[in-house]
Amino acid sequence: MMKATECIALFNRAIDDYHVTDDVDAKMNSDFVPDSIEELLYRKCWIDTVQWHLEDIIRDPEIDDKKGIEIKRRIDASNQARTDLVEQIDDWFNATLSEVKPKENARLNTESIAWVVDRISILCLKLYHMKEQTERPDAEPAHLQKCHMKYAVLLEQEQDITRSFDELLEDIASGDRIVKVYRQMKMYNDESLNPVLYQNKD
Repeated sequence: MMKATECIALFNRAIDDYHVTDDVDAKMNSDFVPDSIEELLYRKCWIDTVQWHLEDIIRDPEIDDKKGIEIKRRIDASNQARTDLVEQIDDWFNATLSEVKPKENARLNTESIAWVVDRISILCLKLYHMKEQTERPDAEPAHLQKCHMKYAVLLEQEQDITRSFDELLEDIASGDRIVKVYRQMKMYNDESLNPVLYQNKD
């Protein structure tokens, strides 16, 4: 079963690979077997990393309106791809744990395994970029000190979520906890559900 530290290693690899070019238009290039759990996790964090930087770009107060709309639509598409991929990762974990029979008194978890994975991916990005802030040569000492404090908190969060993730999988594997997967059913990108889209169709 996948451990949190293995997820983190794959996420950090994706983040480091992205920052070789630091270009939101760079193509992902991994040597993992397509649709293996390693490739799914790497691709998940690649999507998150590109979107992180798109979110930076769109906050430029001088951004051209046309460029801003283009970036916003890219972010919308990225969010949909991210959600679809989380559900694919959930499918992998569910298949891996499909033979486990929950105990009669098993407790229900509030979120699926892959949505915990999603939070770990974002946390890895926060750690990477907060560490960058602690090393800025142009920053004031007060800024550096504040960022060092935030970085320490993020490291503590990483330790906690690592433990929590592994304990969750152990509890599921032992039948002590169950997880239900509810699809996100996002409506705003669906032409049959978003009234702005279906009312304006030719």
